[in-house]
Amino acid sequence: MSSAFPIVRLDNVGVCFSQRAGLFKRREFWALEDISLNLFQGETLGVVGNNGAGKTTLLKVLSGILEPSIGTYTNPGFRASMLTLQLGFLPNLTGRDNAVLSGMFLGLSRRMVLEKLDAIMEFSELGDFFDQPVRTYSAGMRARLGFSVALEASPDILLIDEVLGVGDADFRAKSTAALKSLIRSDRTVVLVSHNQATVRELCDRLVWIENRVTRMEGPVDEVMESFTGARP
Repeated sequence: MSSAFPIVRLDNVGVCFSQRAGLFKRREFWALEDISLNLFQGETLGVVGNNGAGKTTLLKVLSGILEPSIGTYTNPGFRASMLTLQLGFLPNLTGRDNAVLSGMFLGLSRRMVLEKLDAIMEFSELGDFFDQPVRTYSAGMRARLGFSVALEASPDILLIDEVLGVGDADFRAKSTAALKSLIRSDRTVVLVSHNQATVRELCDRLVWIENRVTRMEGPVDEVMESFTGARP
């Protein structure tokens, strides 16, 4: 870790949604109930937990997409972005135009996105399709475009939700290598993954979330041993 103090803190954070439960009734649903964690500059923090534990909701809080209903989220100005593969692409616009819009959505200025377009086009391997409407793309081509834009966005904090490897076999190998290189750099990363080998290889620390609360935060081996030991 390159900093002695956390750059991001969550203290007893909960996120509540209101859901329709009948014609005139609504009920509350807690996606997170009591999450506390610290994130240090330059580290890769892994997030583990069973399905439905609240991991993706946690990333949305860290990215600023969701605000906590309770608790405190402290971020003094670091830009955090989720690495998502299809950032609301507009089907009638070209891949190039969608790349510009998506890059701006991720926090880049138009000038910065334009400077990165050649790199985005090269990495996506879309060739002439880069200037064709996205509605003509296959799902794999859309994923490659989205991944390439997100890779070039370079936020202060990169949030990754189970997207190590997209597209066909060759592109999966290429995208996985690029992500692993990024994670091993001094970038601050939060990684959600069910792959224990990936977590052990890439993460500096782990936080274990279960039933929408923080169960444990600490060294990778200790948290992973407790997490796997508690699984049925």
